[in-house]
Amino acid sequence: MGEVNSFIQVVPLEYFIILSSVLFCLGVLGVLIRKNAIIILGCVELMLNSVNLLLAAFSSYKGDGNGQILVFFIMVVAAAEVAVGLAIIAMLYRNTKSVDISIFNKLRG
Repeated sequence: MGEVNSFIQVVPLEYFIILSSVLFCLGVLGVLIRKNAIIILGCVELMLNSVNLLLAAFSSYKGDGNGQILVFFIMVVAAAEVAVGLAIIAMLYRNTKSVDISIFNKLRG
């Protein structure tokens, strides 16, 4: 555990902020531009992981472990979100034989 803290203290906090911002923006662009439901789910995961990176960096910078505990809970919620999301996509694929988001508008009753 000491090796991780020493690594984060060597790398300036600004680098983590920039990397997290770039990853979050890539995730938002993927959600807005792509039409494949699986890729959109992956982009949402990318956004969650960028927030996790930032929380872990700030937690290590402040020397407090509460942020790292919050990262653990976010990862648990993200895993549950992937399981539910993939189940929904599998059901929609079974009905439409496609994972294209534009087709899903036709499922309205």
